[in-house]
Formats: sequence, structure tokens, C-alpha cells
Amino acid sequence: MISTITKKAFPKKMLIATLLGIVLTSSIFVYKMYFFSFSNIDREFIQKGPGPVTSPTEKYDANAYYEPYGGAAGGVNVWVEITNNMEKSKVKTVYYSDAKSNFAMEWLDEDTLYIVNDDPSYPNSNRSIQLIIDKEIYHENGLACKSLLMKDEYETCYQNFRKDP
Repeated sequence: MISTITKKAFPKKMLIATLLGIVLTSSIFVYKMYFFSFSNIDREFIQKGPGPVTSPTEKYDANAYYEPYGGAAGGVNVWVEITNNMEKSKVKTVYYSDAKSNFAMEWLDEDTLYIVNDDPSYPNSNRSIQLIIDKEIYHENGLACKSLLMKDEYETCYQNFRKDP
């Protein structure tokens, strides 16, 4: 409309560049949302956390790792990997969250791991959960729950949700 009123040529190159920018930005957003995998975790500065915690029949080992983010003013994420001792190459991430001051893991039975991740000073910070290893995972902000790449790796995905034993 503006080009008609001002009697100037329509800026086709500007329109194409704008549309290309919108498509590119949208593609990046869709990729990050629906093609998430735990392999995206920055493992350059990881710190070993508690573990290994071995299941009662020694079928599984649970290991926790800490990932600092944001520099001096940042925080720390924690994730839990389960190693199937019957198939050494099979390692699966089942938990990813912001780390709180009180973190521990305990096997309730052969297939159920209870993860404590809370800060008693902040009642709404509790990210503790009980997970059935081959069926459930937890991802605090839900990227693993929305991921098309990970949908076959679990039956139930919890997001910023507390499921007590």
C-alpha cells in the first residue's frame, strides 16, 4: 500500500529478506523445541555428583552430574544417568533439573529410583521424584517431554512436577 501511495517500486528484496529471517528464526525455535535430546548437554565443565548408586540386584547404576551455567551469577543443573550393567553400552538420562542444596538418590526396588532434589529453605523448590527407570523420565522445563526424537524412550515424562513415593 505504501509503495502504491508513494508511487515507488515495491521493495521485493526487503520482503524476501524479512520472510527469510522469519522462516529461519521459526526453524531454530521449532528445532530446539521438538528435536531436543540429552546429548545437547554441555559436558565441557561437568562435575561428578553422587554415585554410582547401585540397584538392589546390581542391574543398574545411577550416576549424577552437575553442569554449571551462567558464570559467577549463574546456577547449576543436575542430571542422572542410568547405566544398565547387563548392557554396558546402554546409558540413559532419566532426570534433568536445576540443582538444589539437598540432592540424593536411593533405589526403592530394582526398577524404581527415588531422587531427592530440594532446598528446605524454599518450599516451592522441591524437584524430588520417584521414577520407574525403563518407563519414566523427568525434565524440569519439559523439552524432553515435547521432543520428537525422544518420544520412544519413555512412557511417561514429568515436567516441573512432584511425584512422591
